[in-house]
Amino acid sequence: MSNSPQPSIRQRKKPASQYLFPLAAAYAALLMPWSILALLMAVPAPLGLYSFFGHAHELLIGYAMLVVAGYLLGPLAGRKVLLLIAAWLLARVGFLFFPGSFFAWATALVVAGLIASWIVPRFARSAKKWRNKSIAPLVIILCVLLVFAAQPRWQGQTIVVELLLGLALLMFFMGGRIIAPAVAGYLLRQQRTLQARVQPTIEGAVLILLFLVLLLYPLPGILNEQLAGVLVFLAGLLTAVRLLRWQLWHCRKRADLLLLGAGYAWLALGLCLLGCALLFKPALLSAGVHAITVGALGTLTLTVMARVHLMQRYRDANARPLSHIAGVLINCAALLRVIPALLGQQSSAWLLAAALLWTLSFLLLLLVFWQSRSGLSKPA
Repeated sequence: MSNSPQPSIRQRKKPASQYLFPLAAAYAALLMPWSILALLMAVPAPLGLYSFFGHAHELLIGYAMLVVAGYLLGPLAGRKVLLLIAAWLLARVGFLFFPGSFFAWATALVVAGLIASWIVPRFARSAKKWRNKSIAPLVIILCVLLVFAAQPRWQGQTIVVELLLGLALLMFFMGGRIIAPAVAGYLLRQQRTLQARVQPTIEGAVLILLFLVLLLYPLPGILNEQLAGVLVFLAGLLTAVRLLRWQLWHCRKRADLLLLGAGYAWLALGLCLLGCALLFKPALLSAGVHAITVGALGTLTLTVMARVHLMQRYRDANARPLSHIAGVLINCAALLRVIPALLGQQSSAWLLAAALLWTLSFLLLLLVFWQSRSGLSKPA
């Protein structure tokens, strides 16, 4: 018998997603509708939520960056996960209750430093092709934006759009790397062959386009904004082409793949609308932003969180149909935010209905996590 000491529970490595995904889902279920109620009805809320910037900040940073960390960190020692959660909680307290303070900025810096230091070296070392190496600089950009967004002088449309574009780029890349092999494998079992998988030419083109936009958009001048609009619109068209070439209509029996495809479709639509808004029609900005945030970000993150969790538990991404209902609800929420914005008929009723559906979808996701909290087993 070996006398070597066994690693403690805090030292054992487990997927960071096991801890970060439920926390992100709970935060999404609580904070997004709370911020809407604070803005529309002056419901008591932390000071940081009484602005549209605060609403966007907590969606793109408080929620989305936590999901990004959970997905990209991989297996992590328990003490590191606890450290990240503690830093994230302090950053939320800082932004929500003491917006613009040194405490808010310092805690945001700690979160950004932890995420960057644990993710960037992993992808910088392991990646071979330049497209795969793009994750490292993108994470650095997102972490820098995370810190800037905690400072009052940077809190405006520019930083929100930059965060949105950075997350859109990440969703484009990681979404493609999830969907393409999953669809190809499923079609192969159906005795079909998918010729267009990763589609490196399209992938590389969109990566270049969106990285250029991240550099161009903050620069002063209407020409830079219009050029950014052209590039974003082209990225949206190429994203749509990539999605069509995956032939998801052959996957009607795979709800998880259909939901991933729906999220990718929202991303393509959102980029096209955002490009048009920057180019010639600012009235489309709200529709484009919410197509990307509620539609793409909401659908893709919820579906990926459910899929990763269920694959870890049951090796079956469709083991809990409640996750599919959650995905449908969040798509309905996206429709309630985008269609009225396109028609110029936004009202508090639409916003409240969308917030309710958003909350219900993430509560269902939390129920899925709870029902499958034990080890590998068969679903009830």
